[in-house]
Amino acid sequence: MMRLLALSLLALLAACTSSGEVRRDGSDWPGYGGIDENHYSPLTEINDHNVARLGLAWSRDINDGGSALSAPIAVGGILYFASSYGHVRALDAATGHELWHVDLKAWETAGHKMRAAWGIRGLAYDGGKVFVGTVDGRLTAINARSGHVAWSVMTVGKDDERYISGAPWVFKGKVLIGHGGADFAPVRGYVTAYDQQTGKQLWRFHTVPGDPSLGFENKTMAMAAKTWTGEWWKYGGGGTAWNAMAYDPKYNRIYIGVGNGAPWNQKIRSPQGGDNLFLCSVVALDADTGEYVWHYQTNPGETWDFNSAMDMELARLKIDGQERDVLMHAPKNGFFYVIDRATGKLISARNIVPVNWASGIDIKSGRPIENPAARYPGGKAAIVYPSPFGAHNIEAMSYNPGSGLVYIPTMDQGRVYIDPAEPLKGWKHLDGQRISVGTGAPPPGVVPDRKATSFLLAWNPVTQKEAWRIAMPGLRGGGGTATTAGNLLFQGNAGGKFVAYAANSGKPLWSFDAQTSVMAQPISYRTRGEQYVTIIAGSRFPSAIGLPREWNYRTQQWRVLTFKLDGKAALPPATPMETPVIDIPDFKIDPATAAAGATVYGQRCSICHGANGVSGGAAPDLLQSGVPVDTDSFKSVLHDGVLRERGMPRFEELTDADIAGLEHYFRQRAREVLAAQVARQPGAQTDRGLHEGE
Repeated sequence: MMRLLALSLLALLAACTSSGEVRRDGSDWPGYGGIDENHYSPLTEINDHNVARLGLAWSRDINDGGSALSAPIAVGGILYFASSYGHVRALDAATGHELWHVDLKAWETAGHKMRAAWGIRGLAYDGGKVFVGTVDGRLTAINARSGHVAWSVMTVGKDDERYISGAPWVFKGKVLIGHGGADFAPVRGYVTAYDQQTGKQLWRFHTVPGDPSLGFENKTMAMAAKTWTGEWWKYGGGGTAWNAMAYDPKYNRIYIGVGNGAPWNQKIRSPQGGDNLFLCSVVALDADTGEYVWHYQTNPGETWDFNSAMDMELARLKIDGQERDVLMHAPKNGFFYVIDRATGKLISARNIVPVNWASGIDIKSGRPIENPAARYPGGKAAIVYPSPFGAHNIEAMSYNPGSGLVYIPTMDQGRVYIDPAEPLKGWKHLDGQRISVGTGAPPPGVVPDRKATSFLLAWNPVTQKEAWRIAMPGLRGGGGTATTAGNLLFQGNAGGKFVAYAANSGKPLWSFDAQTSVMAQPISYRTRGEQYVTIIAGSRFPSAIGLPREWNYRTQQWRVLTFKLDGKAALPPATPMETPVIDIPDFKIDPATAAAGATVYGQRCSICHGANGVSGGAAPDLLQSGVPVDTDSFKSVLHDGVLRERGMPRFEELTDADIAGLEHYFRQRAREVLAAQVARQPGAQTDRGLHEGE
């Protein structure tokens, strides 16, 4: 019987993927932005009248370690998703039955690139292949039918510290990939197009100019170099295309969302100013040749990490009585832009949150009207809104042509910027760990003057006005969005709910308790005559973000969740588990050693394990872990990398003194956390510890 079932599933897989053609009627969701780059499904079987009947069709646990903040794709009744640092799976989209599994083992070759803390955020399908980028810099094509690797190419140079976390983009027999790394090393950004069948490189476009003494690749780079000063190439320049792009078949163009400068502080990389093209820009390239067509720069000479690597939605809008082909963009800087796709000229721009780095955008020139004080001149600190997290970050926005609204996971929070206390430098090494010193620590008492909040924002791109908003839990509480022709908007949140709203009004119509945060973007597709909705759930927060219930890495369960009308499946009950903070009463803490350990922790560990030693669910809470309690075990993890396959990178440069400092720091923080718990709950047993899941 099992053999017959396996044969039938293989037959289904062969039938669904043999042609390689993507259905454009909404049955398939072949890439990060769906069939039209708008995170929109034209399906209507599930709609605002019957969504209350939506139920869980099936779920699948993800136990690969590391982050699983990934957008799945669905083609021909097969669901494909990625997890951790190189796992890709194909499932029967109607049942969740696994058809194949590939482990690309990126952890074996990624080295220090794993310290960036990203897994795989998305896949792409075309021509019978699934394409995926991995943290070690590879782009891999997988046969969608068999799961066999068709080809794999290294897209970055040897030991150049670039890595891949974003999704590939596919078009006209090509697959395009960018990379990240500019926040961790002196990196010069680029995107590269490869032949889908062979993996042969077809073209490459650099996003910032290189060393002038070596010559420029083309006239575009020579033009861009005129907007830089000093010796920027020694700092890399940045401009990595690490997240969103968009393909425009009407104009045969691919739009690239370009990242921030390296380092952030422009006074270091380009000390006499300049626009620093193409940082923080949308760049339009010819899809056949990769040649420059136009650009629009959201932050000339940016200095705040306000990159433009966020989603770009493509639509046709009626503006002032005229139909216009537009690109809609909400980068980190707090403004929403409507740009003419034909020319790259700005049509309109309006801030979606209160900002103070600029008073507005000049429509004629397209340039921001900057507040000079926001550039923290003369060594003076500046409280700038938004923060480097941005008003909008990687959580996908979506556009519904029926409602005419764009749905943006939005944050309102600030950051204190100041030049570093030491002479301005771009990068330095700390025992082998390169970090940016582009900005300094805030002066005592200088903090943002309003509480950080987050919300789901429905925005009218024609009128540039808010339609409605819904408050989200925590500092970064709203997940990625997807919207449908059934007048629905789907979004998860940090509080553990997956919710369907009426797209036109924002009225909540249905919700599901995912038992953990839901921050990835959902997708919708049709198989076997039914419409489905799928999302990946699991906390990806390094630190606690102000939720009523913070998520624990050891007690939450990453899952693929799939829903349909009248679905009858259910999640197993969440099982409470004691995960106490560990105290060792006879451990004598040396304050100086603990202080040194706090520095080591902040430079190397906090990006995954959380600020001040308290995790938000992306990685284990080290105050609750037995590993740092045993020095030999601790060294085997840090020096030998025994947990690399689970997503824990090596830190072989750490000395015995560094490790001792971490041990003292963890015990010091454990006692502080336990004392705070006692203060909140008089009479509580201190040996039970802080229970994040409560």
